[in-house]
Amino acid sequence: MHPYFSLQGRTALVTGGTRGIGKMIARGFLEAGARVFICARNAQSCAEVAAELAALGDCQWIAADLSTEEGARALAIELAGKIDQLDILVNNAGTTWGAPLESYPVKGWEKVMQLNVTSVFSCIQQLLPLLRKAGSSQSPARVINIGSVAGISAMSEQAYAYGPSKAALHQLSRMLAKELVSQQINVNVIAPGRFPSKMTQFIAQDAAALAEDTAHIPMQRWGREDEMSALAVSLASTAGAYITGAIIPIDGGFHL
Repeated sequence: MHPYFSLQGRTALVTGGTRGIGKMIARGFLEAGARVFICARNAQSCAEVAAELAALGDCQWIAADLSTEEGARALAIELAGKIDQLDILVNNAGTTWGAPLESYPVKGWEKVMQLNVTSVFSCIQQLLPLLRKAGSSQSPARVINIGSVAGISAMSEQAYAYGPSKAALHQLSRMLAKELVSQQINVNVIAPGRFPSKMTQFIAQDAAALAEDTAHIPMQRWGREDEMSALAVSLASTAGAYITGAIIPIDGGFHL
């Protein structure tokens, strides 16, 4: 691997790292040489995926429920007991909720906003001490928030809270990027379009739905796992050292 993209000697935490985009990113970081912690609510899933990914490098896990401020605090405390500094934080844990407009429940709206926005803020807040220790002018610490093209476009698919939650995350990321740059912490957003995940499997398993969905994408296909991994590695490595406050769509042109 070219040294521009090496993560050798660096430590990363990927929330929601047991499946989908989180797992893609964790895999890419390990392949680039990083030590990676994955976290999710289900301890068994964490253990199984960490054991699988350990074939690629040092992969460890922490079970954490990030739906509350207490959960984010507990994650930070446990992680601080294992490492001295955190070079890379990927906030990937998230959720969605779909229902017709007339019956869209407030509890669905609140759940999506809590996990997609508030919990990201809490994680960054609680992990700031570890990120500050890692950052330097030569190699800033990195926060990579996983947004969505749903926060850029207006295609809601009756998931009325999801797009607004991701738009809020994009704006929060810009604000934090401006504030934390002086502390040698870069904050950027990856805004994916369609990638294989639990959230999109209902489309992938229906040939007609998949064809209809793909028709809206200029490149006429979904994203591939290695493409997501490569973008995250770029932002986390020397290639991303001079980038902060960016919202980067990776969507085959869908946002156009």
